Amino acid sequence: MAGAMPRRICSMVSQAALPRLLRIGGGASGELGAILDSLGLSRPLIVTDDFLLKSGKVEMLIDGLRRSAIEARVFADTVPEPTAASIEAALAFQQEADHDCVVGFGGGSPIDSAKAIAVLAVHGGRCADYKAPHVQDAAGLPIIAIPTTAGTGSEATRFTIVTDETTDEKMLCAGLAYLPVAALVDYELTLTMPPRLTADTGIDALTHGIEAYVSAKANPFSDIFALSAIKAIAPNLRRVWNDPEDRVAREAMMLGSMQAGIAFSNASVALVHGMSRPIGAHFHVPHGLSNAMLLPTVTAFSAPAALARYAQCARAMDIAGADEGEQGAIGRLVDELARINEELEVPSPQAFGIDPERWSALIPVMAEQALASGSPGNNPIVPTAEQIQGLYRQVWNP
Repeated sequence: MAGAMPRRICSMVSQAALPRLLRIGGGASGELGAILDSLGLSRPLIVTDDFLLKSGKVEMLIDGLRRSAIEARVFADTVPEPTAASIEAALAFQQEADHDCVVGFGGGSPIDSAKAIAVLAVHGGRCADYKAPHVQDAAGLPIIAIPTTAGTGSEATRFTIVTDETTDEKMLCAGLAYLPVAALVDYELTLTMPPRLTADTGIDALTHGIEAYVSAKANPFSDIFALSAIKAIAPNLRRVWNDPEDRVAREAMMLGSMQAGIAFSNASVALVHGMSRPIGAHFHVPHGLSNAMLLPTVTAFSAPAALARYAQCARAMDIAGADEGEQGAIGRLVDELARINEELEVPSPQAFGIDPERWSALIPVMAEQALASGSPGNNPIVPTAEQIQGLYRQVWNP
């Protein structure tokens, strides 16, 4: 690993931030009206997608609000992996009325869209004005998040991701302005998730927990949530894949996803996410799936610089005993991550159908974009651009 730079876990004062209000459990989404009332809010914009609109779940949300004498407008034209153009369209819709808050209802894309809308509605400008290294702490409109997938953890994070479609760059936007003031975490909303979405979002959440725990910005607060998330997700990921209506496993996955979101919001993510974003931007691979493609290989690359941390991840997943040595535990971890990908039918970039010539040609660009995001700087081994290029080649068809 010539050129690799090991990183030590941060031991300095660290920031901890959480949503002000959390409602967790089956049926929690039905309490939106009460939450808005407690916050003194009454003119919500609901940001969601066409699938949830047609499924009837948006109408259920609106019916609940009407019982609280609250009328809402709905923007349902969000797109997977939000773009700057889709945010501008939503912002124009928001500006047609006097909304005092934004409700993100859906998976990571509607919630991320809601976050961007809430900031731009107050502070103006374009999404590109807010990308890292800019930090947006000054508040926008209040954000209420209601996740319908167990994966992104966006309901508990101070980040959002928007793609600049003119450059195919996934822009990381960070700051307290993106942290929802309230989150309603209702596992019953996930019971109808299809297997592919279940797998991709579930591995995404597992990645959040692992990366938060090994991040250079990890701290005692984030560690608690990272390990708890890993413990909740690891034994239940296969269960929800095999039986979508397993309510006990769905509830555990939803809780683990939220805990993983809290963990990485307060410790940041690392190399997997840094490399994942360009894959999504250039090849339109869903975010959780691109994380899954990378996780085993990047873990094997990074582990030598954080043996104790990765070994503890293996123990949290209950695949290594407390008395097993670190090297053995890490070997089990890498094998297990590869086995999860196999059992949950995660394709390689090649099997996904990406054009090999375009993949090869874009590797240098993707490596530079990964580094520019800042996430690789939190990795136990801070890689060079050349090492990232090598990892992209390695995951093409492992």
